[in-house]
Amino acid sequence: MPATAASVGSIVNSVNWGDQIGIEQVRGAPFRMYTHRPRRLTEVLELAHSWAQRTYLVQGEREVSFDALLGSVVRKATTLAESGVSAGDRVLMHGWNSPDWVINFWACQYLRAVPALANAWWSKAEVADALALVEPKTTLADPRCATSLPPKAKRAIWELDMTQSGNGATAAPSDGDESDAAVIIFTSGTAGKPKAVELSHRSLLANLQMLLQVTHRLPHEVDENSGEVVLHTGPLFHVGGPQMLLRSVVVGHTVIMPSGRFDAGEVLALIERHKIARWAAVPTMVTRVLDHPDLHKRDLSSLRALTTGGAPIHPEMLERVRQEFPGVRTGVPTGYGLTENCGQATAASGRDTLNHPGSAGRPLPLVEIGFEPHQDLPDPEVLIRSATQMTRYIGLDESPIDSEGWLHTGDLGHFDEDGRLWITGRAKDLIIRGGENIAPAAVERALIAVPGVTEAAVVGIPHPEYGEEVCAFVVTDGTHTSETLTERLKGQLASFAIPSVWYLRRERLPTNQTEKVDKPALREHAIAERGAGSRSTSLGRAGRDST
Repeated sequence: MPATAASVGSIVNSVNWGDQIGIEQVRGAPFRMYTHRPRRLTEVLELAHSWAQRTYLVQGEREVSFDALLGSVVRKATTLAESGVSAGDRVLMHGWNSPDWVINFWACQYLRAVPALANAWWSKAEVADALALVEPKTTLADPRCATSLPPKAKRAIWELDMTQSGNGATAAPSDGDESDAAVIIFTSGTAGKPKAVELSHRSLLANLQMLLQVTHRLPHEVDENSGEVVLHTGPLFHVGGPQMLLRSVVVGHTVIMPSGRFDAGEVLALIERHKIARWAAVPTMVTRVLDHPDLHKRDLSSLRALTTGGAPIHPEMLERVRQEFPGVRTGVPTGYGLTENCGQATAASGRDTLNHPGSAGRPLPLVEIGFEPHQDLPDPEVLIRSATQMTRYIGLDESPIDSEGWLHTGDLGHFDEDGRLWITGRAKDLIIRGGENIAPAAVERALIAVPGVTEAAVVGIPHPEYGEEVCAFVVTDGTHTSETLTERLKGQLASFAIPSVWYLRRERLPTNQTEKVDKPALREHAIAERGAGSRSTSLGRAGRDST
């Protein structure tokens, strides 16, 4: 008979899951660390035994129990090993959310290989860049994403039969150091091409342990009634994906995934059908659900918690959530973080978002927040020092982490008198649209490559649904429209990076005293003309241009 969650949790916690914090040196810098902590992600996987026949994953008609998870992971790890993958090897994972994605991720951890999580929205050129950067031993790609792979890319089988039990599955190897690479997650930088962020086992586990502590869900604090039915609509290849998978195994959650691309109507149907209790989403998704015509046709009373991240949430949306989801009574929790610090550095409770809308909340237990003033900027730059931070960028000598362990975020902000962090802007040139990072330089480079385009400047402007949207100022010879430029960018850029607001012109773009394009002036012009500050829902329809 499987051990109960309480008994397993008590055994594990006595060694690995405490809440006492001390100071330890990591690469010569002092970090706040849990005295008792797990050291490898496979220690989390072992907790799946706690939940026996409980359902772990549901997508459409496919269901995977925690027991079947263990058996599937061992079998897939064996298959990968037979294909030549071993400890330390990188495996590029290129696929949309599915049970297969989850099994592949855990199988890599079981082998002590390092999954590199490709963005399923990438163009063929971006996939080729990622392959050249991380040099994986093999690639795991689902049928849709496989079409983006170069013909000579080495591939392993994506799918696996998940119906077999995990009875008799051997424990995952536990050797290895917590500083070893656990996963590579890509994020766009200002230079254009995606940056490959290497996160260690320490990084992911420190972030997990903090969130479990503040929500009172450490292994010794959960029992057989702790698990809930949760809805995950964000991409698993973003930093929140692995964190969700880890937490669900510890707590015993059943994870429901939509069948394909995000569809607000399907989300409403899933909440009703599966009695979803918790949903984590970017504000864009929440807005689409609130605007869907089926909103009042579905029984949504089961939903008790809604968490957002990846973009600011407007007070108007908070009020609508309270009105339309009566079970979500304490507001919408949110937080602040970067992929480079494993996704979350601060947390704002639901009550905080109600009483202090716009606040990013307070630092999590292991996180130190500092500030560095910059000349000519209204607020200082936010610095983060935490055991959750990345090890390095793959293939780059540069690092945003200084010799004292401070991660320079490029974001501007300050604390209020009660210790809440407020993010007021960004010093770095980056657009965040619906939770996706977009490098303006990459969009500009693609535009300049179009015959007939002589200049291009790309800025982010506010949008009530996406947080920001991509606005392009383009100097052309008169042969192009916004529609023709949009078509030229398809296949060159991810869909979310293609501009939705266009200004086409023949005269040169304005410059500042150093003869650089005056992007702040362009952004102010777009905001003023488009009325971005009014939060009009008509803002940013694709195809609008100005000549």
